[in-house]
Amino acid sequence: MTIRILLVDDQALLRVGFRMVLEAEDDLRVVAEAGDGAAAVAVAARERPDVVLMDVRMPGMDGIEATQHIVAANPNTRVIILTTFDLDEYAFGGLRAGASGFLLKNTEPGELIAAIRSVALGEASVSPRVTQRMLELFGSKLPAQQGAENGECGRLDTLTSREHEVFLAIAEGLSNPELALRFSLSESTVKTHVGRILQKLGLRDRVQAVILAYELGIVGG
Repeated sequence: MTIRILLVDDQALLRVGFRMVLEAEDDLRVVAEAGDGAAAVAVAARERPDVVLMDVRMPGMDGIEATQHIVAANPNTRVIILTTFDLDEYAFGGLRAGASGFLLKNTEPGELIAAIRSVALGEASVSPRVTQRMLELFGSKLPAQQGAENGECGRLDTLTSREHEVFLAIAEGLSNPELALRFSLSESTVKTHVGRILQKLGLRDRVQAVILAYELGIVGG
């Protein structure tokens, strides 16, 4: 499978560097570039890339707003936020907007390539535990979601009792091996539970599950 990638950054030199790294791989192809959020939204609608590498600090429409538009228009497109600082307020804003992960701009080429392949398969490239820490640091600074007030808690009623337990454990940031140990299950059974939970709740990945739990007041806050 060839993974089609959109590069979004207002610095042309950075885009050139990323393109050189990515196109050295047989399964990665940069199909387009954009220098700001508005252009990224338009190009993503036209090209429908598998993965978007998205800078967050750009003039005009920033990467957070662009991410919201892109994932809303095409849920199959995955976004990776590019940031300068780890545990960054803007990076968390991107995750909350629907991104599947974030990377430091100076990340090693191998990590960049692995993250792209990971999110292209529908996985998250940032651990739920890191998301939990970001929620603790930045959650109160971002606009509050209205999900709980609008009956979002009712979404959890679709879960079985075991799925609800697993959802709460995911919200704590537990990995699949840790979930298997806590509930005395095989990792394959855990993966099945996690997949069903995400499907029932309409979530893209485990990171979004942690954010939902925060917004519903189950963790953090």
